[in-house]
Amino acid sequence: MATLGSHEQKHKVTVVGGSAIAKIVAENTAARPDIFQKDVQMWVFEEEYQIPEGSRHYDASSNFSTEKNKLTSLINHFHENVKYLPNISLPSNIIASPSLQESVKDSTILIFNLPHQFIGGLCDQMKGSILPYARGISCIKGVEVSKEDISLFSESIGEKLGIYVGALSGANIANEVALEKFCETTVAYDPPPMDSRNPTPKEGRTPQASQLDLTQITEHKDSKGLTSKVRLTAQPPDLPPLDHELMHTLFHRPYFHVHVVSDVAGVSLGGALKNIVALAAGFVAGLDWGDNAKAAIMRVGLLEMRKFGKMFFENSVRTATFTEESAGVADLITSCSGGRNFRCAKMSVQKKISIADVEKEELNGQMLQGTSTAKEVYGFLKARGKDGEFPLLTSTYLILQGEAKVEDLPDLIAKPNLF
Repeated sequence: MATLGSHEQKHKVTVVGGSAIAKIVAENTAARPDIFQKDVQMWVFEEEYQIPEGSRHYDASSNFSTEKNKLTSLINHFHENVKYLPNISLPSNIIASPSLQESVKDSTILIFNLPHQFIGGLCDQMKGSILPYARGISCIKGVEVSKEDISLFSESIGEKLGIYVGALSGANIANEVALEKFCETTVAYDPPPMDSRNPTPKEGRTPQASQLDLTQITEHKDSKGLTSKVRLTAQPPDLPPLDHELMHTLFHRPYFHVHVVSDVAGVSLGGALKNIVALAAGFVAGLDWGDNAKAAIMRVGLLEMRKFGKMFFENSVRTATFTEESAGVADLITSCSGGRNFRCAKMSVQKKISIADVEKEELNGQMLQGTSTAKEVYGFLKARGKDGEFPLLTSTYLILQGEAKVEDLPDLIAKPNLF
């Protein structure tokens, strides 16, 4: 691992969406001027907003309170995302911008933290505006699943932009993070070989003539162990090396503890599959079966998450990611204790209505991540004849479809050939 120190250039950071993560990053860039530019650009979807009377910033004599203003102007004036993260002070070195192209210009580190359905269009807008050697971190929980394939959001972003992108996930409820309540997270970043500052010896050469210039390599392996479609450009040597140590420095705070690993697939899968398990936990909670039943669902769910990772990402997934990291077991515990998927599934059983009806009542028709992921994962497993090997993931989807009953869940998951 390289040692951080003085370099001719400093990393510039941009956050695409997400005030809570921007707060953390901006605190750290201000604290480490030797490796980061102080200001953090934050792209914000522009809209108009008027300071309400209940806000701590309300002033009847100010036009901010008497008329609508641009949200980015309000954020930059009050140093607070007054609409989406009210009453949380943001560092003054966060610069909110409505221009995506200007926000990402000249940035060496891009952090993506927004709903996955917007990523494709935003990446199209970013093309031609980002540095060819930029690197990224995706905070988007979930994976892209179809009957044909399963892919990580980090790799989808990387392919669209031609850069390498890692992932961040964990038991991180945004409001609690913003309030600086202690939590942990997992950053998954597997530094591409061309970013290494340590030349690799060529076999059979003398030491003086054996050094392989890794910066000339453009290929790297994806999460399935295959050669990625993306041809990367090495980061300049006068930038601080973007490795595990730098990632820890960028994200770690006294209230936000970070563990950096290389398992991007495991971290990403944990953030996706735990939502299905949370639905099942909500179902048994709705029947008032108690904590023992919920614990049983979580145990089986964790095993199926681990098995799924090893089966479909065997070349990169570490099973320990699911059992030891915040992105695995900790995020599962949080999601099965009070997350949206758990709460809505519990409500559907208590009210004896479908999840779709709960989504209409509680989420204004917005689909839960768990319900969409359950459908996609079931289709993916069914197409490969593997649905029977994942009884909890399969049963949860069948319950959502009305093809199985919640009361039968214990029998449905009691498969002797599960592992």
